[in-house]
Amino acid sequence: MSRSLKKLGLLSIGMVAGLLISLGITAVAQRENRQPLPLDELRQFSDVFGAIKANYVEPVEDKRLITEAISGMLAGLDPHSAYLDADAFKELQVGTQGQFGGLGIEVGVEDGFVKVVSPIEDTPAARAGVKAGDLIIKIDEKPTKGMALGDAVKLMRGKPDTEIVLTISRKGEARPIIIKIVRAVIRVQSVKSKLIEPGFGYLRITQFQEHTVENLVKHVNRMYQDGALKGLVLDLRNDPGGLLHGAVGVSAAFLPARTLVTSTDGRTEDAKRQYLASPQDYLRGTREDVLLGLPDAIKNVPMVVLVNGGSASASEIVAGALQDHKRAAVIGTQTFGKGSVQSILPLTNNTAIKLTTARYFTPNGRSIQAKGITPDFLVEETPNGDINQFRVREADLSRHLSNPKDREETPSAPKPLTDAEAAKERKPIVFGSGDDYQLQQALNHLKGKPVMVARGTDAAAKPGTTAPTK
Repeated sequence: MSRSLKKLGLLSIGMVAGLLISLGITAVAQRENRQPLPLDELRQFSDVFGAIKANYVEPVEDKRLITEAISGMLAGLDPHSAYLDADAFKELQVGTQGQFGGLGIEVGVEDGFVKVVSPIEDTPAARAGVKAGDLIIKIDEKPTKGMALGDAVKLMRGKPDTEIVLTISRKGEARPIIIKIVRAVIRVQSVKSKLIEPGFGYLRITQFQEHTVENLVKHVNRMYQDGALKGLVLDLRNDPGGLLHGAVGVSAAFLPARTLVTSTDGRTEDAKRQYLASPQDYLRGTREDVLLGLPDAIKNVPMVVLVNGGSASASEIVAGALQDHKRAAVIGTQTFGKGSVQSILPLTNNTAIKLTTARYFTPNGRSIQAKGITPDFLVEETPNGDINQFRVREADLSRHLSNPKDREETPSAPKPLTDAEAAKERKPIVFGSGDDYQLQQALNHLKGKPVMVARGTDAAAKPGTTAPTK
């Protein structure tokens, strides 16, 4: 038995080493001073592989073991690195076009459970009442404890018009919540707009997709058909991010040409670069520069950017760029804090890995990672505070990357609602509506009126603001 195990282990070493080479791991290693493969660790890996093959209670396919090993390697790094099998890789590619099947939620993993980062606006999950911070403890009858994120996503995907039941654990609720959702083809409208009142425009970006920049141009031009704007609100609340070039393009719409939008820094040379308000950095291929179709006045119109704890990644790039260049005032609450870049590295058989390769920084060199963008005016969802007091942020996720400037003080959380206040403010906010308190404060700022900042903040430090009475 021991001889056969040893023989199997030696075969496993060759197979694992060959597989790693075929996946291009050696290419990555060679980029870093041509470091050799860690043979002792690979030998240990092969010992475990051989032991499983010889002794596990049921036969296990080699493909399954290797796939699970790759998934585990990536999942153990940080919340955003992952292995993408053929189906997941295809869904990722389709999703950037703004259409995909499923429920409409951004998810991660926390304490072994699937955690909702943010429901996507106007999707079945959002309409059914799924909230950021919810722990999905069951998908139909299958517990999610210890389930790989990719497997959970596959269970939630399915044919349109089929029903799925999620069992949710939510802070503040004594019992699990059971939510029935009907799957649908998710078509995310990336850009929305309207005139709030004559001269004041409202532009909302729900997600940064392949066509976000050209859609933004259409919406801006439509607003300008009714006359010049005196003020513009760019709403990035609950925008989970998306494509980097989309964020650069949206920033470039409002900034002077060749202005620094963001920079990235990683271990490899191609991870260290700057992104400017330049067609080379926001267009793909040889397409025409769509931003040339914008009215010149858009570069100077007074602006406010609205953000909250659901504003992540690409949203934070835009908010940070406009804030650092003093192009817009940022109003709302602390953002999510996802300041890392994920690169998609294609492998064989139409699979890929999504790997965190860099951190990104605002034009002034601020790292957003695990911290977020601090608003110029801290304004909560209601005069009494935020309705969603348990919103998850990057710093709450297991194995999140640290902020290289952790010594900087992180703003304290706003004072939560009391039970009585929470009951009174239970109705969800409809962004852009007449009941949108943060939008009202954005309009006040654009009109030169006082902004009602959150309780417990130092209003005296911000000229022109007032604090509500407690």
